[in-house]
Amino acid sequence: MSEEVTNTASLFEQLGGAPAVAAAVEIFYRKVLEDYRINRFFDKVDTEKLIAKQKTFFTMAFGGPNYYTGLDLRKAHENLVRMGLNDDHFDAVMEHLEATLTELSVPEALLAQVMDIAEGARNDVLGK
Repeated sequence: MSEEVTNTASLFEQLGGAPAVAAAVEIFYRKVLEDYRINRFFDKVDTEKLIAKQKTFFTMAFGGPNYYTGLDLRKAHENLVRMGLNDDHFDAVMEHLEATLTELSVPEALLAQVMDIAEGARNDVLGK
């Protein structure tokens, strides 16, 4: 009887685990904070805390250990929506996420999975 071999590793593990997520988040936020289109949304934010929270959120979202204790996406972005956060801003964030993963040589299939997960958050982030 032959057994079919399947990859049961989570997306988190396939991406390289905690070190890879940490590196990606650091690069990603550097790009976001340098972007005039969206950096105003981070003016009054403790970026170190935000980066730490984002690492735990991505870890959970990509199937790693769930240590995320932050607000849900809709609640976490309410104030930003009141400040005018819209699809154009979300698109800019998506550009930086894709550029970060490309810079880190994430394989296309994994990059597509990450982008799908991020895109799936659009309505919650924008309060739709």
